[in-house]
Amino acid sequence: MKRVSFTLIELLVVISIMAILMAIIIPILRSSRQQAKTIICGSNIQQLTAGLLIYDHQNQVLPPSFDNTPMSSPAGGYPGSMSYDRIGWWWFNFIEGFYKSGKKESVINCPSKCLTNLKLKNDILCSNYGVNRSICKSSDDRQRNREEFVGTSLIAADILKPREILLIVDSGYAMVNWWQAADTPPVVLGNTIIEDAAYVPGLKINKNRKLWPGQEQDAINGRHPDKTVNVGFVDGHMSRKKADDLLVEKTDEGYKNKSPLWAPK
Repeated sequence: MKRVSFTLIELLVVISIMAILMAIIIPILRSSRQQAKTIICGSNIQQLTAGLLIYDHQNQVLPPSFDNTPMSSPAGGYPGSMSYDRIGWWWFNFIEGFYKSGKKESVINCPSKCLTNLKLKNDILCSNYGVNRSICKSSDDRQRNREEFVGTSLIAADILKPREILLIVDSGYAMVNWWQAADTPPVVLGNTIIEDAAYVPGLKINKNRKLWPGQEQDAINGRHPDKTVNVGFVDGHMSRKKADDLLVEKTDEGYKNKSPLWAPK
């Protein structure tokens, strides 16, 4: 009986076809995974926006972005690293059920973040989601001239144009402000203090920012397709926007895109 076998040419053809198919399929799978992560991130932002507004409804004020005045530690312990993060209560500690220490599947973890620094990657305060410090203010600040971001947080019902005011967004740090989205901020931002190295992922000005080692890919290339970010607004809706739509540009009249978007009038 004649033995059936592939010739060398047939084998090469089959291998070539398989290589072509893999070249087509792998990018599709990679894109599908990226899209899935983007959808999960959007769901996280939507839940966190709802959580912030529920807190506002119950307390007639939005939670602080950071508060070091409580005498006790939050449930799950203090988040962050004692070597460079401030120790206190962060906005997500005030929203019951959202913070789970050490849990990667937590809603406050962005599945699309792209940090190459393992220490920062494991820090819940880094490269997940940040609240807008013009809305959720902090009890104090590490540096001078930040008075507009310090004090009592705003009440959602008192904010004009809530549909146009950013409340929470994909961010390089747990709190972010319009200075970090401005092409010419009022003060020079360094990277000595990690809070000043906050950023909106994919924003074009980030390539000129002073970042912490390991933040570059996340900050410059962005997390989601087409350098988009997920944004939760004060009225409760979530939207995916181009990162550069959040850019605050200095003009002769002041700052374009600051109010409305980052700061209420």
